[in-house]
Amino acid sequence: MNTVLRIVATIPWLTAASLVAEQRVAPVAPLAPLTQHVSTHRDGQAPWSIDFTALDGDRARLPIGIFDSGIGGLTVLEAILSLDAFNNATLQPGADGVPDFAGESFIYFGDQANMPYGNYAKSGRELFLRELIVKDTVFLLGRRYHSEAAIQTDKPPVKAIVIACNTATAFGIEDIRIALCSWKLDVPVIGVVEAGARAVSETLPKEGRTGAIAVLATVGTCDSGAYPRAITRSGGLAGKSIPPFVQQGSVGLAGALEGNPAFIASTPAKGGSAYLGPGIANADAPLNPSMLQVYGFDMAGMLGDAQTPATWRLNSVSNYARYDVATLVENYRERGGGPAISTVVLGCTHFPIAKTEIAAAFQRLRDCRDPHGTQGYRTLIAERIDFVNPAEFTARELFRELARNRLRAARKEKTPPRIDAAYLSVPNPDWPGLKLSADGALDPAYKYGREPGSPAAEDTFCVPMNEAGSALDSLAGMSQALPHVWAELRRR
Repeated sequence: MNTVLRIVATIPWLTAASLVAEQRVAPVAPLAPLTQHVSTHRDGQAPWSIDFTALDGDRARLPIGIFDSGIGGLTVLEAILSLDAFNNATLQPGADGVPDFAGESFIYFGDQANMPYGNYAKSGRELFLRELIVKDTVFLLGRRYHSEAAIQTDKPPVKAIVIACNTATAFGIEDIRIALCSWKLDVPVIGVVEAGARAVSETLPKEGRTGAIAVLATVGTCDSGAYPRAITRSGGLAGKSIPPFVQQGSVGLAGALEGNPAFIASTPAKGGSAYLGPGIANADAPLNPSMLQVYGFDMAGMLGDAQTPATWRLNSVSNYARYDVATLVENYRERGGGPAISTVVLGCTHFPIAKTEIAAAFQRLRDCRDPHGTQGYRTLIAERIDFVNPAEFTARELFRELARNRLRAARKEKTPPRIDAAYLSVPNPDWPGLKLSADGALDPAYKYGREPGSPAAEDTFCVPMNEAGSALDSLAGMSQALPHVWAELRRR
């Protein structure tokens, strides 16, 4: 089990909450009921349990598990399916024309009913979030799921776990490792934050100054300080100087990309459900009318009365990207600025899908003139920005871990990697006390009002993706960004 190396460092603009994030390594009482529940129910028949006998013997034959809070983690799976960075025969770096995960199979789980994970800590429900994250792991290691309104137990367990969610990595990776240790399961766990941080630190020069690093992620990931801390740790161990960081916790971009009606309305005339995105009255993501020129919104992607700021509602992925980029850079300017932002970490697995919109927002802001005709942000944004997508580096780390643990699939034929199954969580309408919004999703007050400590609770079900409403319809819009994933999901 890995331990956390504690490093005391002064990192610009880290909150007090992020500086104590290292304390999450120790197990806490609210998570103990879940780990004990799994230890007690070893046949895998109970909710949130594992059939331990299914993990006996040669695990190399088993699939690899990947989870996220929604479908954003499919960007990580896409990187894994398409990776060719190693020689499959020698295991040395270097492409050989064969997918690195040839012969491997994958099971994907998206906890869509409980997303977005990034908002739990802000709501004072960090412990419940951590319990959800461990339950995601239990689902992948277990055999139980729901299909056609019945319990099924024919899902294979997995041999390795990829946390394809930045927030889940930041808040739960050590909990997962501690739980696995308590269950005496030697299962490799790879998290996107660790892989992405190492990728960034490798680009830092040994000497001299470099540009600032911007982290675009969920509120929870930013508040945890996971990326600045991990990059500081990795770069510090390599003897490199650490540049300043600036972060923007996005409230809504991930939800907009998934078509969540709380953030983007599919029927603009009706306005969708209760709006939770940036707004005049949203203290966590305020819209400032005096910054309209800086935001540069496309009015075709806005709802509300143009003359009544209180009614404004973002309604396009492009406008969410423009809001987050403008807010990040403006906050950097207000705090005194510094070296130009030259690296942007796409610290949410959804965000690579919106890379084009995010890059365009930075370029527009760099060229933007204020009412006085000056380009006030030009010195804060480098002419060339490197965007770091942790997905590819996560795929590389997975390959190394499988090789190190002798868990690579032994296949005579170099068959392409495949997706064996994909699951999403959905609300269980029969659960006592469950509250749903008009669109059928968990009511926000209910979602963020739950407490940990009920390991057998099933207010959500894990079902095959094709039984989860319009999930495939949402993915259709991402088919160009996820060609391998899309082909595999259509094949099944």
